[in-house]
Amino acid sequence: MRLLTTFFSIILTTPAFAEAFNRPIPQAQSATAEFWFALGSIALIAALVLVQRLVARK
Repeated sequence: MRLLTTFFSIILTTPAFAEAFNRPIPQAQSATAEFWFALGSIALIAALVLVQRLVARK
């Protein structure tokens, strides 16, 4: 039993044979993504201006 325990402790503590981590390379944004980001940014700014005007009235 002692031999079996020693064998399993050696096998379980050896490092795994795994591939090294390769960092993903960021992809460039497409023109469509830039358009939707710009549209969303403008909509957010418009909503903030609208909320500020509504709060300032009260």
